[in-house]
Amino acid sequence: MKELFVLFITFFKMGLFTIGGGLAMLPLIQHTIVDKKGWLTEEGMTDCIAVSQSLPGVIAINAATYVGKTRKGFAGALAASFGVILPSFIIIICAVIFLGTVGPNHYVEGAFTGIKAAACGLIVFAAYRHGRQVIKGKPGIFIAVASFAAVAFFGISAIWPIIFGGASGFLLRRAK
Repeated sequence: MKELFVLFITFFKMGLFTIGGGLAMLPLIQHTIVDKKGWLTEEGMTDCIAVSQSLPGVIAINAATYVGKTRKGFAGALAASFGVILPSFIIIICAVIFLGTVGPNHYVEGAFTGIKAAACGLIVFAAYRHGRQVIKGKPGIFIAVASFAAVAFFGISAIWPIIFGGASGFLLRRAK
């Protein structure tokens, strides 16, 4: 029961103190789960991110569910998931009440502009850190660059680079 509470509180804090969505939360999730708590190894966190990104839904909730499940089964998955969801739920309700009374305000708009920039920086950091762990050797670099170019410059749906990357990795492993 104590570990369920620890899971809930850990993810509640992460949900409370991060802004910018699931991708912006990844550096904090990784630091907390791997470095501070030791609940997952670096490789385990990479697996967590891969599974969380490949499933439908919000990556932070998927990651919380994954970590909770690995720690304490179904009850752990519920505790961690509820912990990461509850702060956003409370904040959204308060924001709607507060912003509904404020109306258009250039100070509030300026604050949101700064928050969006900070969230973008956190996402770039998460991509850099995750890429450093995952991209190995020339084939990995090629797959990453080709995937980025396909989506960013040619407007190809992200599903195709995922399928290409999975098939390439499978074939490269098989060839060894």
